Amino acid sequence: MLHIVATPIGNLSDLSPRALDALNAADLIACEDTRRTWALLSAFDIPRPELISYRQGNEDRVAERIIHAAQSGRNVVLCSDGGYPGISDPGYRLIRRAAQAQLPYDVIPGVSAVDVALLMSGLSTSSYTFKGFPPRKPGALRRFFEEEKDLPHTLICFESPFRIGAALNAASEVLGDREAAVCIELTKAHERVVRGFLSELIPQFDTTPIKGEATIVIAGNNPKFSNAFAQRLPLTLPC
Repeated sequence: MLHIVATPIGNLSDLSPRALDALNAADLIACEDTRRTWALLSAFDIPRPELISYRQGNEDRVAERIIHAAQSGRNVVLCSDGGYPGISDPGYRLIRRAAQAQLPYDVIPGVSAVDVALLMSGLSTSSYTFKGFPPRKPGALRRFFEEEKDLPHTLICFESPFRIGAALNAASEVLGDREAAVCIELTKAHERVVRGFLSELIPQFDTTPIKGEATIVIAGNNPKFSNAFAQRLPLTLPC
């Protein structure tokens, strides 16, 4: 059996009882960074099974070994450094192969920075688009946002702490001055969420890189989330 296990993105208390059971019963754990996973196992006094690194660069080669282990009757767990395997972390190729091979697998839910950031942003939750990490090159970065320009869905993406300013600038140029939020170190001791219009957020992240992981949430194409619309509202509500 193959178990796809979501692990905490920061706060270890978020590890679910089902995830604990799967990790305790694992004969083999395929993980992004064996050191990070060993630290997680140690925190919960879980005996160390066989650990193998399943990361970007070796996914195709190691996937065959994992599939063979599960088909041979071993309890196999796939996890990443935090959150769900396959969601901007290695995992998709293995899950795809398992489905094609009709290998039984389950997904053990847990915390995702995508959902936490969406709720922490205060923006619309009725529909959203998650697009992983934006490209680095300016032209590709603009196209990344142009694909979303006319869509109503809240946009969520991850970003390097060193490129938040560039991403916000590109978003502002393409999408206009919309409401947005930068969510930093979610669920961790130094969690911080900065909300405002893109024009307000850019000066805070344009030149000073942050420490930690960041998730950017930007409102969809709806006038009520536009700064231009907000400036047209009356200063006081009618009686």
